[in-house]
Amino acid sequence: MMRNVLLFALVAALFILTGALQSWNSALGILNMAVISAIMAIGLNMQWGYAGLFNVGVMGFAALGGLGVVLTSTSPVQGAMAAGGWRILGALIFAVAVIVLARILWLRTTGKIRYWLLAACLIVGAIIFRIIFDAGVEGVESIRPTLEGNIGGLGLPVLLAWPVGAILAAGAAWAIGKTALGLRSDYLAIATLGIAEIILSVMRNEEWMSRGVKNVIGLPRPVPYEVNLQQDPDFVAWVVRHGFDPVTASSIVVKLCYLGLFGLVLAGIMLLAELALRSPWGRMMRAIRDNEIAASAMGKDVKARHLQIFIIGSAVIGLAGAMMTTLDAQLTPSSYQPLRYTFLIWVMVIVGGSGNNWGAMLGGFIIWWLWVMVEPIGTAALSTLTDALSDGWLKAHLQDGVAHIRLLTMGVILLLVLRFNPRGLLPER
Repeated sequence: MMRNVLLFALVAALFILTGALQSWNSALGILNMAVISAIMAIGLNMQWGYAGLFNVGVMGFAALGGLGVVLTSTSPVQGAMAAGGWRILGALIFAVAVIVLARILWLRTTGKIRYWLLAACLIVGAIIFRIIFDAGVEGVESIRPTLEGNIGGLGLPVLLAWPVGAILAAGAAWAIGKTALGLRSDYLAIATLGIAEIILSVMRNEEWMSRGVKNVIGLPRPVPYEVNLQQDPDFVAWVVRHGFDPVTASSIVVKLCYLGLFGLVLAGIMLLAELALRSPWGRMMRAIRDNEIAASAMGKDVKARHLQIFIIGSAVIGLAGAMMTTLDAQLTPSSYQPLRYTFLIWVMVIVGGSGNNWGAMLGGFIIWWLWVMVEPIGTAALSTLTDALSDGWLKAHLQDGVAHIRLLTMGVILLLVLRFNPRGLLPER
């Protein structure tokens, strides 16, 4: 217990020192993203730490969470539904009907006729779907393409978009799990990575939905805008009376509001995760993780439990993705990269301690702080070291290597933890 307290105190000291030596704006900005990263790490820890599911598609579920914010909280684009939105909706409903019909044909028929009917259903359905869908997409994307070109959202409060993002990720996890969870762990990793890339490819190319590479900017926020605070006479008078700059103070207040919201979500997820882990359900999940054959022999439905935890963990990751998109106030599909949204989250879980929710949270805070701060610290250190060197290839080589010091540091930390403390900083009991 003392070790746990000291580790979290060390993390708190890192953020306090960042605020004192650099700026509180920077410290709070890093802290907000650290909270979101910790939530993602807890979601991944549920899948890997509870059930041993090797999910390498974290970025796909985070992107779906961000898409949920766009589809829920942005205002509807005027004229989009009339121009082609209803066609798109009808095409999607038709596609679901074709899939249901194909399923019925597969179950109700036998012999060679089954394959002929199934092929005819899918081919004819695909042709009709493309005819309806493409016409609708063309109509929607022709509406002010430089500014909009998409259907927009429902115009609901942005806080409602967070659970919608979690539901989208959970739905994708259900579809993936029904087909991929029967695979061996290494094949499951390949499948989840490939499906995550498919999700991102759809988001980059379907401009009617997410504007693709044009990005969706100006998303609504659940907290006040800095400019509104700066124009509030009472707020300005209060900060000036206490000796603060209104511009800096407004930015800090906004970040504190975000931190309060994110902190409540993190606390709620931690509470539920700990209660679940300590329950009979949690003991069953760990028993399945440690020995699937023995658990199956005792009557446990291993595949159903794997699907359950895969959906729950993905929903938590999708929730964190929605929170991150809200914090950025924009959706940028091209920014979702495996290095940031999969590898780094895995490092957080491994360093913190897989199977331990507190360890995953600790890893999220430490690794994100290092991810942000290592580069400026390394730049200053290398600059000091190379000042004494004469101009030449060695000095130029060292200065050019600053851009890679962040990746080098993550690799070194991961190797050190795996070598000297393979169960993580806070190992599972």
